Amino acid sequence: MNINDYILKEIKALSPENTVSDALNLCEHLPITHIPVVKDNKLVGCFAEDDIQTIENTNASLQEYIHLIQHFHAHKKSSLLELISLFAENDCNIIPVLEEQQNYIGYYDLRDILDVFADSPFMHNDNITLIVSKSKTDFSMSQISQIVESNKAKLLGLYVSRETVDDVEVTLKISSEEMNEIIQTFRRYDYSVISQLEDDMYLEELKDRANYFKKYLDM
Repeated sequence: MNINDYILKEIKALSPENTVSDALNLCEHLPITHIPVVKDNKLVGCFAEDDIQTIENTNASLQEYIHLIQHFHAHKKSSLLELISLFAENDCNIIPVLEEQQNYIGYYDLRDILDVFADSPFMHNDNITLIVSKSKTDFSMSQISQIVESNKAKLLGLYVSRETVDDVEVTLKISSEEMNEIIQTFRRYDYSVISQLEDDMYLEELKDRANYFKKYLDM
């Protein structure tokens, strides 16, 4: 899977010379939260649809309201998890994409990224979810990988699911028939095992949340 295959160009970016009316017309016909603004192939930023709706002078150029612009984007080499984080952090459903020379080349749509994530091995049924935690000072991603793989298991994915002042909690997706040995090894290395979830229950919960979110996006 090449995430770059999902870079879209259907929505034409506006320029600072476009009017507020142009932006409103775009938002009226497309369910987008933000509008990329580009000048000479360089991303100026994104106007939020909510901000555009507050401007009374619809004949004014976007340049006159450049102070409202928001600055976020993805790179062509951004990973799937980085994209998911960007969507969440910026409360948006499209993200502009830049290539190596920082030129604007298109955008990612949140629906596509959610579909890619749902189809990834991380979400497949033949694995187990394990949640562990450890103090920040002793926490190590490489050690977590070593513990799983030393027990002849496959680590399909992991992410930091919670962080406090003192501790880090990590959610792991593991393919193994001998989870007890893995759990005991984590405990020997002073990890707290928070929970072990069979995938059928875990996936159903994630799928329910994803379906609810997609319904919200389609409203």
